Amino acid sequence: MKISNPIPKLINYLKEVKTESKKINWPTRKEAMRYSLIVIGISFFVAVFLGSFDALFSFLLRRLIE
Repeated sequence: MKISNPIPKLINYLKEVKTESKKINWPTRKEAMRYSLIVIGISFFVAVFLGSFDALFSFLLRRLIE
């Protein structure tokens, strides 16, 4: 059974990571802020939507049990 040296594979992997990281298209500060605000807005809308259904079903269940 032959045990291979992992060092050359690791060096090759790190070189490929460096090459690929140069291809990344990072968003600008303005784009990042806009996307963050969109995510916060959608999260708030979903929370309100689900919260209102929870309140409605809780109210209906209390009325049904009484």
